[in-house]
Amino acid sequence: MKTLNNHTILYDEDCPLCKAYTSTFINTKMLDKEGRKPYCEITEHEREFIDVPRAANEIALVDTEKNEVIYGIDSLLKVIGFSFPIVEKVGNIKPIKFFLKRLYSFISYNRKVIMPSEKKEENSLECSPSFNLKYRLFYIVFGLIITVVTLFHFSDLITILPKSSYYREILLALGMLLSQYIFVLKEDHQTRINYMGNVITVSLFGCIALGQLLILNSLIELSQFIIIFGFSGTVALMFFEHKRRIKLLQLPTYLSWTWIGYRLVIGMIILNV
Repeated sequence: MKTLNNHTILYDEDCPLCKAYTSTFINTKMLDKEGRKPYCEITEHEREFIDVPRAANEIALVDTEKNEVIYGIDSLLKVIGFSFPIVEKVGNIKPIKFFLKRLYSFISYNRKVIMPSEKKEENSLECSPSFNLKYRLFYIVFGLIITVVTLFHFSDLITILPKSSYYREILLALGMLLSQYIFVLKEDHQTRINYMGNVITVSLFGCIALGQLLILNSLIELSQFIIIFGFSGTVALMFFEHKRRIKLLQLPTYLSWTWIGYRLVIGMIILNV
């Protein structure tokens, strides 16, 4: 593995994904031991040539000898491409580069609703991406689609439930978002949309758990007890994850109870249809 020396990548220390892949760059010697540092440690000298707001949105790679900086997917292609030139060459083909840029932005602008972190002190430098409505709404729609498809297939495993349909699951998913949105109307627009993003992330975590049960059932037919127990356990874990996020977002704790309340009410309605 060739090492890209005299380059430092600035990463979001509160982002598990950012920490993981930059650590991999160091461990595989793609970058030297000084090849990464937290965004919050940007020095006054570095502020002279680093676009600090942009570096919060797109990970910055600093050439420490020339004091030059590249951002986002270009920085990742530079690091990986130094060891694997074919990756950089293919990644810079226009249609592929276009897709990679959009994918990178989709993940970067939504990383704080995927994995939120505690708010730092007011004067500290925090690596929080700018609020991007387009990518946030795209993430919410993406999450809704995954949720609807997963619940449609999983509901067929629970024999006590009426046969599901995509129409029903779409209404339930949209109803969940709308009901929670009503309870945060007094918050500002950005906070409301960010909260919706977190609600979707909780749903996606649930989809991962239910997806594993679906796969397991396709291999070994599970009993109704295991299916219902697994579903109940998933909802419980989602509830506590929702509570954790509400605390981080500094939103009212009752939102977790309205969140679970909606599910209980809808569950009773479906069972009695």
